Amino acid sequence: MNKPTASKHMDDPRPSGVVITHIETIPVGGLAFVRVHTSDGISGLGEMHPASSASGGRYIPAAAIRFHEEYLVGKDPTHIERHWQHMFRRSLFRGGADSMAAISAIDMALWDITGKLAGLPVYQLLGGPTREMVKLFVTPTCYGTYSPEEMAESAQRLVADGFSVLRMYPLGSRETFAKMGFRTVARTAEKYVSAVREAVGDDIDIAIDVICLLSPPEAIEMGRLLEPYGLYFFEDPIEPDNAEAMAHVSSQLPMPVATGERLCTIHQFRDLLSRNAAAFLRPDLALAGGITNVRKIAAMAEASYVDLMPHNPLSWVNAAASLHLCAAVHNIAILEHHVQGNVLDSPFDEVFIGIPELRDGHLIVPDRPGLGIELNDEALKNYPPSHGQRQPVIRPDGSLRDY
Repeated sequence: MNKPTASKHMDDPRPSGVVITHIETIPVGGLAFVRVHTSDGISGLGEMHPASSASGGRYIPAAAIRFHEEYLVGKDPTHIERHWQHMFRRSLFRGGADSMAAISAIDMALWDITGKLAGLPVYQLLGGPTREMVKLFVTPTCYGTYSPEEMAESAQRLVADGFSVLRMYPLGSRETFAKMGFRTVARTAEKYVSAVREAVGDDIDIAIDVICLLSPPEAIEMGRLLEPYGLYFFEDPIEPDNAEAMAHVSSQLPMPVATGERLCTIHQFRDLLSRNAAAFLRPDLALAGGITNVRKIAAMAEASYVDLMPHNPLSWVNAAASLHLCAAVHNIAILEHHVQGNVLDSPFDEVFIGIPELRDGHLIVPDRPGLGIELNDEALKNYPPSHGQRQPVIRPDGSLRDY
């Protein structure tokens, strides 16, 4: 019997004849988008998390795009799983946030291209819809005064706009937080939570996010103090790197823990699940490997009876990709809405074509081919690249608490 002969293109057969020609990185304001271009003129759009540069520039993930482009040029864009594995494993020291952010953006764009070539929305390529709309949570804010009263007023406006799930930051300003003692941290959170609960009533779900700033004892104390307010979830109570510590905190809290926005590999999420460290997982499609990898994280979580609340703090591009994933996956609890505060119609929306319909606190699943979202190139010039910098949280003794 003759042995099969390896084809010249065995690593990437191209039945469609369409190949990737180049990848374009597009910085817009503080965001970064990626377009994957093909030989037949169809392009796909993705969004890149700033990753390790999240409080500053977008330099390292953009360089990772060039590294992945070396592999992708000349390949069939529809071979998404094949390309995902190559991009992930070409980096021998794999799984870093910057490379994963680049993979995530490219993955979104490849799904966008594949949907356009097939004439189908991406969720249809993922097995079809499990729901026709996706429930959102939003974030009341009081950045101007950091007063519980203003937070409560912001919450009331969002409820009036049709939202029934509110997630708040209950620690006040970062400068003030740096000076708080152990008991003051929990008491400060209670002031915000009680003000919002009183303002919106018992039928609105409320939750908190402390952005990984607390120590385990602080988080446990805060959770116990807030038990009477019936929180939907406590997001990122401590730093995310130690799954065992997260599991300990989760076991001591009287409300569910949601975490995962800073994790980027399926292995990290497995560590959370194997320790029962979270009731809700928060993968970000722009960081945790795009649609391809987050779909796997969701499947793994489903076996543990854990739902996803995808992290979605960026633009309508990440929101659109998240919406397609949420439409096709069963175990989705809710999706974060990327607009915070009291402004639902932002001037920045002019950058996007095909913004999903928002109705009664839900995003309607679109039926356009691909992701259904594009950039308005003419409007991009109004938003030159900018690089914000999150300030350090410094204790009174001069030591660093966090950023």
